[in-house]
Amino acid sequence: MNYTGPKVRLSRKLGVALTPKGQVAMEKRPGRPGQHGGMRRRRQETSYGKQLLEKQRLRFQYNVHERQMRTYFKRAMRREGPTGDNLVQLLESRLDALVYRAGLARTIYAARQFVNHGHIDVDGKRVDIPSFSVRIGQTVGVREKSRQLDCFRDGLGLESAPAYLRVADTELSFTKDREPERDEVPVICDVRQVVEFYSR
Repeated sequence: MNYTGPKVRLSRKLGVALTPKGQVAMEKRPGRPGQHGGMRRRRQETSYGKQLLEKQRLRFQYNVHERQMRTYFKRAMRREGPTGDNLVQLLESRLDALVYRAGLARTIYAARQFVNHGHIDVDGKRVDIPSFSVRIGQTVGVREKSRQLDCFRDGLGLESAPAYLRVADTELSFTKDREPERDEVPVICDVRQVVEFYSR
């Protein structure tokens, strides 16, 4: 089951704004949540604690279950190249992640809901599985029947989409041109720590 609790609290805990509301809250209250969150002194983190924090940061930025993360990691290990980069590429190929990156949704949670509710097409066919892996050359867009909804009426929400996506704003669609490089993916995480966590 995916996380359905308070996003602002989770954002403050991880130090990563998961939603626009979380960003505002973190600017006002930059400390961790809870009674002692504002204290200057913190316990010294162990190497395991640092690895766990980075893993949780990556997992919640893509809103995936722990079991899914382990599956993605195993697939990343079987690929050629750095495991960390492969892991981010696999996560970034998820349909809900690309819907969010292209600006069709304000948050990863909204993107997941749009896909689940059947508002998204892939190559003209409805896909309602958020974990669907989008391949290079495939076109993703809002279904014709869904384009009149308020959430899609204003068009894409981003001023500029990532370089690996070719966006057609007027059509509310985008095409995946290539696999992203690690520095192109705007996730806040030390991927090496994540690899070390799962390699234990």
